[in-house]
Amino acid sequence: MSTARIKKGDVVVAITGRGGESEKAFKGKTGKVLAVNAKKGVAIVEGLNLRKRAVRKSERTPEGGFLEIPAPIALSNLQPWDAKAKKGVRVSHVREDGRSVRVAKGTGNRV
Repeated sequence: MSTARIKKGDVVVAITGRGGESEKAFKGKTGKVLAVNAKKGVAIVEGLNLRKRAVRKSERTPEGGFLEIPAPIALSNLQPWDAKAKKGVRVSHVREDGRSVRVAKGTGNRV
């Protein structure tokens, strides 16, 4: 990927992924990007693709037990969320005042 479509801190929507009524379903849900690994082509999104992890008692987790930790999602399965349009959008890069700005293709809103 030559230019970043999704960056840390963006709000994104999952365009594919476990669908249906199960508790693990995340298709169509939105969340904030916590981290992006461009080499692997994945991102970790808050509240999406949760996995249960067994944790022992420690100072950090005094009760121990199972924690739900977000697992990576492929960047191809995510779309930036346009709050004004209330939907996922495709992104183009436009030069404004000598800087590259991400703009939604359908609506023209800045992302």
